[in-house]
Amino acid sequence: MRLKKVTNPANEVFEKRCSIRKYDPSVKISHEEMSNIIQDAMTAPSSLNLQPWRFVVVDSAEGKELVKPYMAFNQLQHETSSALIVVYADMASIGSAESILSADVKLGIRDEANKEKFLQMITSYRAQVSHEQLLASQMLDCGFVCMQLMLSAKAYGYDTNPIGGFDREGISKALGMDSSRYFPTLIISIGKAAEAPHDTTRYSVDEVTYWK
Repeated sequence: MRLKKVTNPANEVFEKRCSIRKYDPSVKISHEEMSNIIQDAMTAPSSLNLQPWRFVVVDSAEGKELVKPYMAFNQLQHETSSALIVVYADMASIGSAESILSADVKLGIRDEANKEKFLQMITSYRAQVSHEQLLASQMLDCGFVCMQLMLSAKAYGYDTNPIGGFDREGISKALGMDSSRYFPTLIISIGKAAEAPHDTTRYSVDEVTYWK
């Protein structure tokens, strides 16, 4: 075991990102800056580049009051953060394939023939996977964007905390999200830290890596 520390200074943001539960409630993040944080995070990879992540940014007093009953034991983050970002997996994201691939063609990334071939492949793949397999894939993709969002926030000078303990059904209903289509994967609280982060330990590479 060792204290959390990066080897390459270029990865400093990895080391500086810590889970913060108490924020300065006077600090508000503008919609423009929040949009930039999320846009940067969306450089994350996703299966077939379908980008199934969807975000609900809860940053108003009214919005926070709506979700308060469903935050379980995460009330401190709820009360003090600048915003709560609810990250959803869109189970119908395959419906975006046409527009994504058309944008590729417009930007010169692929030609029309390649677009049609890839679209057919995506459609065929979706017909073969179960709901459980699709959800597992979407959760993985949303995991990528969530981690990048927390790193992006830190690079903008803000702190975050990933929250997995919340009433998923209740919060979706409160936010007006169709639970048959959108699955809430994680809530990320974000704001300016009002507490000092504490050191944490990490396994060493030798403890968790097998070479073959």
